[in-house]
Amino acid sequence: MRNVIYAINMTLDGCVDHTPQAVDDEKLEYFAQLTREAGLHVFGRKTYQLMVPYWPDVAKDQSNTKADLEFARAFCSVNRVVFSRSLDASEDQNTRIVRGNLRGEILKLKQEQGKSILVGGVDIPSQLIQLGLVDEFLFVVSPIIAGAGRRLLEGASLPETLQLELVESKIFKSGSVALRYLKQ
Repeated sequence: MRNVIYAINMTLDGCVDHTPQAVDDEKLEYFAQLTREAGLHVFGRKTYQLMVPYWPDVAKDQSNTKADLEFARAFCSVNRVVFSRSLDASEDQNTRIVRGNLRGEILKLKQEQGKSILVGGVDIPSQLIQLGLVDEFLFVVSPIIAGAGRRLLEGASLPETLQLELVESKIFKSGSVALRYLKQ
């Protein structure tokens, strides 16, 4: 069975909106490795449209930094599933649009053979967390207090408290910390 991994950058005060955060080469390298280890990306429409065509365009421009190019190549090499009610199609050949039942589709994807399923964004992951379908959480916490912005599970409630076990941590030169948790 494939694991569902939720990975996100966040500020110390829990903001997961990328606007106030800087992503440096070390973080890009970290996420590139995580992306290479995944077999599938799952996004909602908003996150998908932030990522595509941005990263595929970066992959085509050799004047970008090595870290940008490595992440872009890793991103472009992984298939994607996008949950959307408004997106009709994708020009990206590695992307499949799904309008159906989130729970049913993720359960089906988990049963398939292959590498883990990497989930990004806020809305779809929040729903998956509520449904109990996220197996692993990876938060890269930046030493920033944003004061405002979107937060994970904002406006949502869990049926019960979710207990997590810290299994790995990494401190970046920037002061950011990657925290990897498994659902207990």
